[in-house]
Amino acid sequence: MSLIQSFLQQYPAAVTQFLPSRILSVKFTVSCCAVSSPVAVVNGNVDLKAVERNEIRLGLPSKGRMASDTLDLLKDCQLSVRQPNPRQYVADIPQLSNVEVWFQRPKDIVKKLVSGDLDLGIVGLDTVSEYGQGNEDLILVHDALAYGDCRLSLAIPKYGIFEKINSVKELAEMPQWTADKPLRVATGFTYLGPKFLKENGLQHVEFSTADGALEAAPAMGIADAIVDLVSSGTTLKENNLKEIEGGVLLESQAVLVASKKSLLKREGLLDVTHEVLERFEAHLRALSQFTVVANMRGTSADEVAERILSQPLLSGLQGPTISPVFRKSESGVKADYYAIVICVPKKLLYKSVQQLRAIGGSGVLVSPLTYIFDEETPRWQQLLSKLGL
Repeated sequence: MSLIQSFLQQYPAAVTQFLPSRILSVKFTVSCCAVSSPVAVVNGNVDLKAVERNEIRLGLPSKGRMASDTLDLLKDCQLSVRQPNPRQYVADIPQLSNVEVWFQRPKDIVKKLVSGDLDLGIVGLDTVSEYGQGNEDLILVHDALAYGDCRLSLAIPKYGIFEKINSVKELAEMPQWTADKPLRVATGFTYLGPKFLKENGLQHVEFSTADGALEAAPAMGIADAIVDLVSSGTTLKENNLKEIEGGVLLESQAVLVASKKSLLKREGLLDVTHEVLERFEAHLRALSQFTVVANMRGTSADEVAERILSQPLLSGLQGPTISPVFRKSESGVKADYYAIVICVPKKLLYKSVQQLRAIGGSGVLVSPLTYIFDEETPRWQQLLSKLGL
């Protein structure tokens, strides 16, 4: 920073020569390591006072499947991101006032949450764990956004000296690994990888940092094992690699993470976080449920309720909703049928319908759900507890 200040003091014309005279100040951010501080340049002089911003910043992944899935989730929650120019890295969400959306690389989202340049972010748990490195200022607001599922795993060859090695314990007990000839591990996870192997008794390990197709490293002879993200495991198998017992470092999916300092100090951030969390929770809960409507003959609502509640899959969220169905008859209007409305898990839909039919249900209608709002999401109460509020 002293170099910038010295340059501007000695050569103020270098700034004013290329800027219109009406521009009196320029604001920019200088980043060093993981810390950045807003500074101002006024008439060639550097003002080192931090300029407090008022807007709330949400970091989203800028590229790849995680980016598109994140935008889809926000859209499904009626929080569509408005980005007039796809080349710009800043956008907004019309439904959330005073919120800026910043498109960043996932690792940069975590780093900027730590430095205070972002307040909220959506990334994979693996990224939070690798680049957050246990920083206490990072708080998981929602730890299961239901996409980006993968696991961080240790994988070794199926052949050669590893053919009969099927666990991390057996790998650690191999006599081959010495100070002169350590186990060579290729990985892009230079924090989680060493930490995991050390905790599992592997003392002699040499790490090489790499990105991309790590699966080829053992076959090329440049590594004995790899630590990498795995989804289906197909790529490992196709490259003659295997996961071993105890070798999963982390189960990961997309998460909503926040800066604790920002949550406590940034005006309006808690309210925005509450709204985003409520929308996410309501939508994600609804994704796993169907609404089932059916008619059932009965003598009273109580009698129908007893039949329904006798079936283990028909209790709904709190219980069934039962109301009379009025029909015309020769003797007038009567209510000898009742309409039943319940929510059932998607994975148990057919079994639920079978149970409903077995107790006299007919005309069964099934509809998808968009939101299920509780009185209050448990995750909000957990967040307040973490903040000491």
